[in-house]
Amino acid sequence: MNNHVPGIIVYGAGGHGKVVAEVLERQAKYMLLGFLDDNPGIWGKEVSGYKIFGGIECYSEQGLARYPFIVGIGDNQAREQLVAKLETLGCHFGRAIHPSAQIARDVQLAQGVMVMANVVINPGSSIGNHTIINTSAIVEHDGVIGNFVHISPAAALGGNVTVQEGAHVGIGAIILPGVKIGAYSVIGAGAVVTEDIPERVVAMGVPAKPIRKL
Repeated sequence: MNNHVPGIIVYGAGGHGKVVAEVLERQAKYMLLGFLDDNPGIWGKEVSGYKIFGGIECYSEQGLARYPFIVGIGDNQAREQLVAKLETLGCHFGRAIHPSAQIARDVQLAQGVMVMANVVINPGSSIGNHTIINTSAIVEHDGVIGNFVHISPAAALGGNVTVQEGAHVGIGAIILPGVKIGAYSVIGAGAVVTEDIPERVVAMGVPAKPIRKL
């Protein structure tokens, strides 16, 4: 291992974890050592050329405690629950930032953030802990994106948009400037959100309207 490049572990060897691994390779800030995953059926196998060491017990058993983690799980609530477990073990977290992402110099990126290829995050914005800004998504100026949020591929958020904790903005959705998305709500793919959406609802359509509670 190159002693000047710190190692890192991805927790979650599914589809999103594979994308995170690719981002880490391109980022070249860390050396990806391998994966952890909760599925015993894939322990010892490889994903994208990297070994799946095992589950959470490997954190201490295999001496992984000194390495930062990225939780590469797309589901917001599952990611939040796993982060809570890892934090009780004293785990610390890195960031996965694709080099093609265009991020303004004053943007605040919290721990565990995943920013995928061709993302744009404009000035004055902040991205919360363990949040995913997925491929080609846009966060315009002064966006406030909370913890454990997932902004899906090609979603576009106008200026001064707020997305509260645990919310999921679907593929290709458009959020107009100044709109607030409530905590743990889900915005459907292709929706156009023209007004605030309350907490814990599914909203769909053009313009988007809540269709059921969560």
